[in-house]
Amino acid sequence: MDVMGDKATLLETGRFVQPADFSESTGDLSQPMDRDETGEAAEEARQRLAAQTGDVEAMSVLGALLLRRGDLDGAEPHLRAATAAGDRAAANNLGVLLHQRGYAEDAAGWWRIAAVAGSAAAAHALGRHHRERGDEPAAEYWLRQSAEQGHALGAYALADLLEHRGDTGAEQWMRIAAERGHREAAYRLARALDRRLGPEGDVGDDHGAGAEAEQWYRQAAARGHRRAALHLGAILERRGALKEAGRWYLTSAKDGEARAACALGFLLRDAGDTESAAVWWLRAAQDGDGNAANALGALHAERGESQTAERWYRAAMDAGDDNGAYNLGLLCAEQSRTVQAEQWYRRAAYAGHREAANALAILLLQGGDTAGAEPWFSKAAEAGSVDAAFNLGILFAGRGEEAVALRWYERAAAAGHTEAALQVGIARLRDGDETEAERHLRCAAGGGSAEAAYRLATVLDARRPPVPAHSLGEPVHTEKSECEEWYERAASQGHRRAQVRVGMLAAARGDVVEAARWYREAAEAGSRNGAFNLGLLLAREGSDPEAAVWWTRAADAGHGRAALRLALVYARRGELAEGQRWADRAVALGPAEVSERAARLRDALREELSA
Repeated sequence: MDVMGDKATLLETGRFVQPADFSESTGDLSQPMDRDETGEAAEEARQRLAAQTGDVEAMSVLGALLLRRGDLDGAEPHLRAATAAGDRAAANNLGVLLHQRGYAEDAAGWWRIAAVAGSAAAAHALGRHHRERGDEPAAEYWLRQSAEQGHALGAYALADLLEHRGDTGAEQWMRIAAERGHREAAYRLARALDRRLGPEGDVGDDHGAGAEAEQWYRQAAARGHRRAALHLGAILERRGALKEAGRWYLTSAKDGEARAACALGFLLRDAGDTESAAVWWLRAAQDGDGNAANALGALHAERGESQTAERWYRAAMDAGDDNGAYNLGLLCAEQSRTVQAEQWYRRAAYAGHREAANALAILLLQGGDTAGAEPWFSKAAEAGSVDAAFNLGILFAGRGEEAVALRWYERAAAAGHTEAALQVGIARLRDGDETEAERHLRCAAGGGSAEAAYRLATVLDARRPPVPAHSLGEPVHTEKSECEEWYERAASQGHRRAQVRVGMLAAARGDVVEAARWYREAAEAGSRNGAFNLGLLLAREGSDPEAAVWWTRAADAGHGRAALRLALVYARRGELAEGQRWADRAVALGPAEVSERAARLRDALREELSA
């Protein structure tokens, strides 16, 4: 039974109840007992004189003073004398003294006498005594007696007992204890309210529960409860109140809470103060916090200090954090230590680390062990790894099992995986389900996929009514459609086909400068269509030599129409042999219409050369 505590806080257990200088409801000493040593010595001398004259109250107070000091031999005769005279506070304190000496049953006898006489503190002590001996009915009876008299410790102990039994009345008494200033009760009440909320403190519609939980965390933290300060800091950090969150993390960390020191380190790192972050991570890691050890490992890995990083990752692993083994695997993989990487990935994966299972599967797949990779992808995906679900889609698609691949893509897409949403969109387009395709393509495009933005634009583009043809250079004022906005988003991300299409739309509007810019950007990135269209644009503007340069680039990349254009250019210049060469090239490249025209041109040039 933890009723004794250390001597400095013995009176705060609530088992010291004195009729004059002590508050019976809380068990705290009144102001005279907080004086300095000189004042306390004077008080003791005064009480001794009074006790010698037979003053029962003085005997009781003197016994409590000596008990508080740890002088059990000196306290016992005074407490026994006061108890014999009917002082219930002395009976309670005599019980405390006997309990410290190891006479639990004798202590319980005196607590019973004091409790029957109306001592709430003694009823609390007696209830705790019965609970430790497994007599829960007796424990509940006496704890309820204490709690109903307004004793905070009694209310808390009763709540703890009822909570252990799953009794719905536990929260009521926990709340009463918290309202009376019991910090552990305030913390546990806050935790109970927190558990009713969603993940990460998401209150949903129950904003009241979240606000009340925060209120109790604040009360407990203000009274020095380090775990309450930690949770309060986390709530404030999620809200974005980083300065206040940092203050509570600091308070908790200084009181020895390793998780708070770790969280404070992350706050400092995000603020750009890596050195201070490392100091707090070090403190937390030395106290056994695996997350902090991993953070230190990552910090040293970023600095290229791989040996130190490995040491901290091992420390994290020794602290029971599976991320340590996973990070060791990553470190070894970066150093091309494939065998060691596989070993660490396996260790973390067998411990249930889903990302390690995914990484292990990728490693096996890269080594050609498809059969070995599949079960690890499956294990990771079933554990919730979105990347593993997507990788399973790729694996089955590579085998030609499109239906199975699609199921995994859909699973990953539902969890927000951008590339998976793109694959689902493409599959739905292939199946002719344009509505579902558009929905998934929008998700992927919104997630940053340039290919999805381009494909979404083509879907929307196909629905547009045809626009009247305009002469190049003729100004036409039309607002950009949604499909053009998606083309531009893809183009700005470097998507070459989108760049060509944006150029074409700009040309259709008569914006030659904009069209040339996009064509050139696509061409310089290797787009043969971009090079061909840029050549057309330049030729129409009268820049035939430069046009020929871009057509040559396009033709060399396999563009048949560009080869035909070059054949015509050289034929006009009278360079018949060169023209014939490009005509031959155009015939080979096609398509059919181009091949037919190029063949006629080639034959005409051949006849002219042989004439």
